[in-house]
Amino acid sequence: MQFSAHLLKWYNAKKRDLPWRRTKEPYAIWISEIILQQTRVDQGLPYYERFIQKFPTVYSLANASENEVLKVWQGLGYYSRARNLHHAAKSIVHDYHGIFPRNYDEIINLKGIGSYTAAAISSICFDEPKAVVDGNVFRVLSRFHGIDNPIDSGDGKKIFVALANEVMDKTSPGEYNQAIMEFGALQCKPSAPDCASCYLSAKCHASNTGTVDRFPVKSKTIKQKKRYFNYIMLAGDRGTFYQKRSDKDIWKHMYEPLLIESNKYLAANEILNNRTWLNVFKKEVEPKLVRSETIEHKLTHQTINARFWEASIASDSLSVNSALEEFEEGELLDIPIPRLIEKYLEQRRGNKENNKPNLYS
Repeated sequence: MQFSAHLLKWYNAKKRDLPWRRTKEPYAIWISEIILQQTRVDQGLPYYERFIQKFPTVYSLANASENEVLKVWQGLGYYSRARNLHHAAKSIVHDYHGIFPRNYDEIINLKGIGSYTAAAISSICFDEPKAVVDGNVFRVLSRFHGIDNPIDSGDGKKIFVALANEVMDKTSPGEYNQAIMEFGALQCKPSAPDCASCYLSAKCHASNTGTVDRFPVKSKTIKQKKRYFNYIMLAGDRGTFYQKRSDKDIWKHMYEPLLIESNKYLAANEILNNRTWLNVFKKEVEPKLVRSETIEHKLTHQTINARFWEASIASDSLSVNSALEEFEEGELLDIPIPRLIEKYLEQRRGNKENNKPNLYS
């Protein structure tokens, strides 16, 4: 039995019952693929259900505000994916009269859609024989065939794309693509794969040579950047002040408290003398700064070391040029905030409920 036939047999016996597998509607498949790009299924499933409930059609997504889209996406990370979804939905409505494009070459032109997502949508929804190539596929093919070309090199990627298209089942491309992705997620896992019960182990190079842990090969390691965020929660007359991130950086268009980024944690006197702090106010203001939570927040390429401070100010003490806006507690439910800020609010709420002092030495 050939490689693709084994995979399809395994998939029919082992596949998970997931909502996007009960449809061939391209809008639903598109949303699921974007959510699952860098998210495990168990994490992504509730976000998918929430997103589809909030935006059941491409028209509802296109007509939503960016804040609404980011708020539903809140907690998933990689917020550019949500902004790209929103942009692409508008394009589908405007350029395709609300009808999702039906082939790979048109789908890949939508903002935020690369070769993997275009192949998944076109094969699953329209039976186009385009093989998906993602982390799961790299892992399965490199182990089975013993390919030691680095998957993060140009030549390596070309080899895997060609092989993926060669071994795929052309008669059921959508089913095959889902099978190899599911196989990589459940059977041929990154660590501790279940080789003993594997349908492919008899002919798998890595399994037969005891080299499973050596595949796939990468030539580069991701360098982690370390950043220090000093957040100041400014409580005004009616609420707390937040600002919208606008730089080409993480969390673009999300809301956060006043931020002073530095190469280390700052002490209270260093914050009060920092240019960012001084530019926020009409005149010199020195409220009591109370040190609160310290949180480490890991992202793919960087670690955010965040320290939070709390202070009370008069709302009219802010400079007219300040980007800070005052929000009542209920209004925070309508603005998108990074998961890091959510974690801080949850911890602060927990401390208050447990009557813990909001001051840490």
